[in-house]
Amino acid sequence: MLFTRKNRPLVGIDISSTSVKVLELSRTGAGYRVEHHGVVPLPEGAVSEKQISDVQAVGDTIRRALRQSGSKAKECALAVPGSAVITKVISMPASLSEQELEGQIQIEADQYIPYALEEVNLDFEIIGPTPENPETVDVLIAAARSEYVQLRTDAAEAAGLTPRIVDVEPFAAESAYLHSVEDAQGVTGTVALFDIGATMSSLLVLRDGHIVFTREQPFGGRQLTEEIMRRYGLSYEEAGLAKKEGGLPDNYITDVLQPFMETVVQQINRFLQFYAANNPDNVDHVALAGGCAAIPGLDELVESRLNVATGVVNPFSRMKVSSRVDKDHLAADAPSLLIACGLALRGFE
Repeated sequence: MLFTRKNRPLVGIDISSTSVKVLELSRTGAGYRVEHHGVVPLPEGAVSEKQISDVQAVGDTIRRALRQSGSKAKECALAVPGSAVITKVISMPASLSEQELEGQIQIEADQYIPYALEEVNLDFEIIGPTPENPETVDVLIAAARSEYVQLRTDAAEAAGLTPRIVDVEPFAAESAYLHSVEDAQGVTGTVALFDIGATMSSLLVLRDGHIVFTREQPFGGRQLTEEIMRRYGLSYEEAGLAKKEGGLPDNYITDVLQPFMETVVQQINRFLQFYAANNPDNVDHVALAGGCAAIPGLDELVESRLNVATGVVNPFSRMKVSSRVDKDHLAADAPSLLIACGLALRGFE
């Protein structure tokens, strides 16, 4: 089901390690409108390192997120983490029909996939003509371990939904980001997109609007939550609420938040150094996404420390918002809804 395209609106469902995020869009002329959105935390241990451990708990959380959002959607788009997917761009004869191309890829896939083909979900997408050879086309093939796909579709079905698309998280993030920037078809330069989640952070480098590099590592906002717990004697739930809504002692900003922000900058700098060691081009812009991106002043700190223009991603910057959606909540959640937005957009491709 990877890359499957359906010309119908779908609710995008992002299942992270700590929450479920749902988003439903509608088409309005040449643009889009946010119709429903919801974010509900997952029970502890329901998802571990992006692998679902408790299907029923995740399904129940999806159901609650849909109820919170007000969406009545019955079909959905999901995504597997990039770390669970093997991708490869190969060149194939341009003369092949799509059916012939599919058959040829099935035959040759074992050259690129280090698993038995019966253990993976395999799909492909034609990128376009090979730049240096007009007689071939570049084809992106992707293979995900079937267990990652099955657990996500099982959770969606437990919530009463029918999965129609299973995408890959970096591709969904790419789609949402490109829709958020002005004149997306003309995107040039090199953008480092950092999605800082609760337990994992990912780097997605786009060069002229196309993914050229991805990397993940364990780091995220949970470290800040745990430091709040330790420093102020709060439960995990209390610390998470205080982090989001305020009410912490006066020394919180100087003693806890600012050191965490400096750690975020260090993590981003390590990501960029790793990219620079393997790529000759410089990063022109840093884009921050994920829950931590909403920390006031983080983008300014990253820009001043790393001397690279930095901004916070708002995937809805070029979209309308339905009157039924709480605009303040949407704005607060926007940086963390990048993947959910990319998945919701898949229904219109």
